[in-house]
Amino acid sequence: MSAPAVRDKHRTRAHAKARRPRQPDVRAITAAATVASPAQPAARYEQVKQYIRHAIESGEHRAGERIPSELDLVASLGVSRMTVNRALRELTHEGLLTRVSGVGTFVAETKPQSTLLMIAHIGDEIRSRGHEYSYQTLLAQREVAPVNVSNALGLAPGASVFHVICVHRENGLPVQLEDRYVNPAIAPDFIEQDFSTIRPSEYLFSVVPAHDVEHVVDAALPSRAEADLLQIAPEEPCLTLMRRTWTSGVAVTFARFVHPGSRYRLGCRFAPDTSQRQG
Repeated sequence: MSAPAVRDKHRTRAHAKARRPRQPDVRAITAAATVASPAQPAARYEQVKQYIRHAIESGEHRAGERIPSELDLVASLGVSRMTVNRALRELTHEGLLTRVSGVGTFVAETKPQSTLLMIAHIGDEIRSRGHEYSYQTLLAQREVAPVNVSNALGLAPGASVFHVICVHRENGLPVQLEDRYVNPAIAPDFIEQDFSTIRPSEYLFSVVPAHDVEHVVDAALPSRAEADLLQIAPEEPCLTLMRRTWTSGVAVTFARFVHPGSRYRLGCRFAPDTSQRQG
């Protein structure tokens, strides 16, 4: 074959390769792992997890953005749907992703907050003071939503919701009564969790991004049942924080936190927007 013909043949191959669309290679994303342990390459689902992690860390997918669907990942990565599902499920449990039933899978928000108060885990606050923290789950069930709850969550009358009640203690003394309702459509696995090992708020925080938060603080006397659970007199004033959260415009949870006024206070610290008039 003449030299011009060889050159033309190479140019034709190069041109065809340039036109061919580039497909993601799952094997390429585990290069470091296979170098470290060439005899034991990572499992397929681990390769998919690494691929998604890389896409997030590189900025291809940002916090709050929806990632490709399971079917899209199956088609582009050439793995089974079961493999993709396991990878997404584990990344969700690790807090990197959140999955909303019927909507999609999103990159988890790293710091959800409201304009009034941060969403804080009471256990972390108590431990940060060097005190002992404990809690007890008194109720965890699925039930018909009361009218005020269905209204708060934007659900139809008679809709079912998940309901949990917990008492949080500091050095053995009750400081917060948590009465929480959760929309099953957004967190379908919520009620199946072992709340002796993970608090309800922690689980929701890890699986559902809070795009919008509403906090309302009020002062009121506790009910007889609330006073008994908090081990206070019925005439002792309490601070009540009511919280609603939404993700992608859909209500996630409606919670009421009751704190004995003599044992707890609510507050926050924030940097004011200097572009706005200060009063």
